[in-house]
Formats: sequence, structure tokens, C-alpha cells
Amino acid sequence: MNPPQTNQLPRRSGIREIMDLAATLEDVIHLEIGEPDFPTPPHVVEAVQKALHGGNVKYTLSRGDLHLRDLIGEKLRRRNGIDGQPEQIVMTTGGTSAVFAALMATVDIGDGVLIPDPGWPTFEAAALLARGRPLRYRLSPESGFQPDLDEIEVLAHDARVLVLNSPSNPTGAVLPRATLERILEIAARHDLLILSDEVYEEIVFDGETVSPGSIDPDGRVISIYSFSKDYAMTGWRIGYLHGAPEIVEAVVGIQEAMIACPSWPAQRAAEAALVGPKDGLAAMRAEYHARRDMAAERLEYHGLLAGRPAGAFYILAKIGGSDIDTFKFSHRLLSEEHVAVAPGETFGPGGAGLVRLSLASSPEAIATGIERLARFVSATP
Repeated sequence: MNPPQTNQLPRRSGIREIMDLAATLEDVIHLEIGEPDFPTPPHVVEAVQKALHGGNVKYTLSRGDLHLRDLIGEKLRRRNGIDGQPEQIVMTTGGTSAVFAALMATVDIGDGVLIPDPGWPTFEAAALLARGRPLRYRLSPESGFQPDLDEIEVLAHDARVLVLNSPSNPTGAVLPRATLERILEIAARHDLLILSDEVYEEIVFDGETVSPGSIDPDGRVISIYSFSKDYAMTGWRIGYLHGAPEIVEAVVGIQEAMIACPSWPAQRAAEAALVGPKDGLAAMRAEYHARRDMAAERLEYHGLLAGRPAGAFYILAKIGGSDIDTFKFSHRLLSEEHVAVAPGETFGPGGAGLVRLSLASSPEAIATGIERLARFVSATP
């Protein structure tokens, strides 16, 4: 009897590969994962504990509770300039499932999906699982990791969806309003949908974030957000999506098949985060800013700085030429120096010669990790 056949699957994220290996070692400096080293705000935890004592932990609507979606709508209008009606909002299991469901809802077999290079590996994985064709648009260090709009115009002829990520993982680049306006013009000419990943919207050091959905006259933008990064709520797994009604209905159907409905406790946590104090967000942002400055200075001193991020909490380091296998390099760095970083090529060919360091670790860990990285690079032939 022949073994069962499986569909061709994308390679696992190099971030998770390193994370798995690091879990088998002791005394590792963890700079590989975007896991805030701050606790979830106490008022969020307390609100969920109080709700749990009520004992009424049940299924919710597949699209999420109406009260929570009303709160999300108020936030979208106030913060993002998007007219967020509850029927255009879906609560999701973090931003990751929102990306996957959005592409499943909009991509037909063989459709082109424009993804940033370097860009978060889940974009490629989700496009492949949706049976789309990932088409990479280059973000070069020389341009400050900003997209070449002429390149996007050319690639748009063969695409259905354009993925944007601002602030960016892994580059930290923030897209200015003028760039977004031109991208929307390109999208209109080529009838492109735009998937806008804005999960780092509150972690900006230079400039300001602009939501493409706020300047979209045609309803072609699908906006994705998460509580994981801004509120240090990674383990709660709660995010949300806003889009045109027909896309939202398709996402709800997909979500029914994937998870039935979002987690009841996570939705209570999201409510508390939205209505509670926000001073913790500013304090975390200030700390990430200080870490960004320190890491950039140390990497620049060693000649390893690939660019100064304007947002998010990552920084890219140069480790050599494009001929270096960044996966092997990262494995060796972990084994020999006990420093875990993300291999640049897991973010696409544009990550060649780079590794990503997370600034969501203590300043001491970041400083020590950079010194060990610099030593390892200088000793590597």
C-alpha cells in the first residue's frame, strides 16, 4: 500500500526552527522571536480572571462578540481613520490567522500575491497554502527598505493581492502617506486588493503610521491588527480584521472551518485592553526606542548595521556577503555562542547576508548578544 500523499507545504519559518533548537539548550540569549519581555497589563489579567469566575465560558459568534466588535469599530475610527462598522470586523486568533483567512478568502489557484522581500515568512506560507503564487517585491537597504513603486507597477499586472506591512517585520521601515497614496493608485489601475498588516502600529519611533484603509476610496484594503505586540498579549492569541462586507463574510466562513469561533477568554482580554489605561503602551514604546538606539549604535560600531528601524522591535545586522547561508550561520551561532537570531533568508532572498535581532529582550541580553555576534562574524571565514 502506498503512503498517503500530502500537498506540497511551505518550509517552516526559520524563526521557529531556531526557537525549537534553542529550547534544547541552556543559557541562550534569545533574540530570535518577537515576544515582548513585558507582562500583559495587570488590568487585562484581572478583568479576565473576574470574567472567568462568572463561569459562563461558552462559544461565541464565529466573527466575535458584537460588543467587542463595537469597541474595535470605535478604535478604528479614532486611531486609524477607518469607518469601522461591526459587520465589517472579524475577531481572529491573532494576526497570523487573519492573514491566512484573508488570503484564503481572496486568492484563487494560481493568483499572484505580491509580498515584501524581506518580509514576514507567514506571508509566503499563507499565499502558498491558499494555492497562490508568491511574487516578491524588493525592499533594499539602500532605499531604507522602502518599496520600488515602478517594480510594483510591473508586478501588479500578474497579481491579485498586494501585501503591505508597516511598521515592517523584519526591517522596521514605516511607509509614508505619499507612498501609500501611490500604491493605492497602482492598486486601482490593476484591480488589486491590498492586505495591510499593521500589527506594530503603536511601536513607531520616527515618523507616523498611516492606515491605507483611511485613504482607500474603493474598499479594496483588508486591514489586520493584533493585541500581541502593542499590548504584550502574544499568548492570548487575539487579533482582528477589517474589510469589505463580502470579504468579511468569506473570512467568517473560513474561520468557522478553522476554529469555529475566537476564544472567549481572549475576547474578554481584548475588551479590557481597549477600555483600560494606555500608559503602558507609551512606556513599552519608549523602552523599545531606547533599545533601538543602543542596538543601532553597537551594530554600527562593529560595521554590522543594515539600517536603523523606524518602528517595530527588530533590527537587521549584516553578517557578510550574499553567499553566506544564513540558516547555517544562525544554527552555528546558536550552537557555538548560544545566541539565537533569525536567519535573514527566512524572510526571502532579500534577507541574504543578514540576520534579524529582536529588541523584545532585555538591554543586557541585546548588548551581550551583539558582542557575541560581532565576535562570531569576525571569526567566520
